[in-house]
Amino acid sequence: MNARRLLLAALACLPTLAFAQATPENGKKAFTEVMATRATLDQLRAGGHVLYIRHGNTDNSRADRFPNVDLNDCETQRILNDDGRKLMRDIGKQLRVAKIPVGEILASPMCRTRESANLMFGERFTVSEPLMYSANMTSEEKKPRLAALARILRDPVAAGSNRVLVAHAPNLADLIGFFVKPEGTVVIFAQRGDAGYEYVASIPPGLWPQLLR
Repeated sequence: MNARRLLLAALACLPTLAFAQATPENGKKAFTEVMATRATLDQLRAGGHVLYIRHGNTDNSRADRFPNVDLNDCETQRILNDDGRKLMRDIGKQLRVAKIPVGEILASPMCRTRESANLMFGERFTVSEPLMYSANMTSEEKKPRLAALARILRDPVAAGSNRVLVAHAPNLADLIGFFVKPEGTVVIFAQRGDAGYEYVASIPPGLWPQLLR
């Protein structure tokens, strides 16, 4: 009888434990990452999506010299390492092999994001201040940039193409609760008209060989 009571007590706790794991402290539903499939690539080939790409691996031996970061001086910033540069070249190649049409390309002003964009797409990108690295910002400083990022995600994409954003993990974590990892991961958003935008799936670097085989 005692064993039965213990079992029932344990089972009664399960819903509470599951809820605690699924719900963050702010009460919002926890983000669930979804891996892209070949069907996802077919959707991207039709256009109408936004691809949020985290920059490549960086040299962690040199931190951003906050609050004295000079956007025109890469010596004041954490920059890509050789692995990160190779990664971004590879992702650019994989997007081309997958025949995913790319239209507008926006990059954060930081050196690591601008170099990532250049390695993937050459010089045809535009620097976008709203994509600026947000980790060192106050809540008030983040607000207008997060609102601008939301607009970029929902603003209509040119027909038959996809918009690409080359940016940082903390920004998307602040907006939708998803800290993008590892570096080089492609996060896919679909546009939903008046409803705005919707997260579709992610392509971490290691998934590309499976999607393209």
